[in-house]
Amino acid sequence: MSVAGEFEALYGAAPEGVWAAPGRVNLIGEYTDFNGGFVMPLALPHTAVAAVSRRHDGVLRVHSADVEGGITRLDLDALEPLAPLAGGSGASWAAYPAGVLWALREAGHPVTGADIHLASTVPTGAGLSSSAALEVVTVLALNDLFGLGLSRPELAVVAQRAENAFVGVPCGVMDQMASACAIEGHALFLDTRDLSYRQVPFDLAERGLRLLVVDTRVKHALGDGAYAERRAGCEAGARALGVRALREVPYVQLPDALARLSEESVRRYVRHVVSDNHRVERTIALLDAGDAAAVGPVLTEGHVSLRDDLRVSCPELDLVVEAANAAGALGARMTGGGFGGSAVVLVAQERADTVAAAVGKAFAEAGFTAPRVFPAVPSEGARRES
Repeated sequence: MSVAGEFEALYGAAPEGVWAAPGRVNLIGEYTDFNGGFVMPLALPHTAVAAVSRRHDGVLRVHSADVEGGITRLDLDALEPLAPLAGGSGASWAAYPAGVLWALREAGHPVTGADIHLASTVPTGAGLSSSAALEVVTVLALNDLFGLGLSRPELAVVAQRAENAFVGVPCGVMDQMASACAIEGHALFLDTRDLSYRQVPFDLAERGLRLLVVDTRVKHALGDGAYAERRAGCEAGARALGVRALREVPYVQLPDALARLSEESVRRYVRHVVSDNHRVERTIALLDAGDAAAVGPVLTEGHVSLRDDLRVSCPELDLVVEAANAAGALGARMTGGGFGGSAVVLVAQERADTVAAAVGKAFAEAGFTAPRVFPAVPSEGARRES
């Protein structure tokens, strides 16, 4: 049954529309978005799909095809950040659409309630922004249904506020911007300081290349404090250096900046952020010059920095990078918040199967759960389906 058909079976009437928003994978630029820096994500074909109708009684009803349990019913006037949600097993995932309605109402938008049915193909806990997809599909649907007139970047900011202030995860805006603004066949070069962006052609197939996503199946959870600790350390570094955000530290001045920092962990975090901003700029220059294959070593550099300076990798992610590069990949790195999740591998098309097999073999020999490997196909961002 279609998502619209499931909605009608649940709520007794057809939805007013169906919307979709994708997950994303980030090519380069990690932990830079909340530092006002550069990122370069692309949307995946995997999407969260929402069938939605308006309500006018201050009630939100949400249901997920992917989570056991019935409809979660919430009173909009009673929504509070981090408050336990009614509805039993649906409480954790329901915080994302609920947070969007809360954020819209907090901003003064006249949203009076909704019935929502969701289904998602974005892997959860894989570092591919399943939560951002839920938020963006919800805010896009409500923007259309209530005629709010918000731009795509404005939708992304509302979705980010839902995750930051309601759910309690201090993420940057990259995930929501990628889901809301990406276009097919392109990567999104985003300046998170002012949300300006450029769509960069990213057709690897025409250059005989492929970007693989390797989902380690190690679940990560960014709300457990480790992500917040890195963010706090970056903010401490910015204060110590007298800048509003680490984006303002030029790469050429990095050695001098590091010499001014006394705390070892803060020094490592600053080194990663400033150097990763520089890696994004190098990647853009290589792509603009038509030399996509040369991006590979930059990816591997980025992984070393995430592993050693930011310390957000894990044995499974390190093994993906090691095994892929040993099997002839051009480069690889973990992607997303880390502590599990996924890696990206840049590889010549003719070696893609060999590299994927080598990673699978390495996981088996290490006694790890078999990874899921699939190509990253730059796909369309959020849109109305019907």
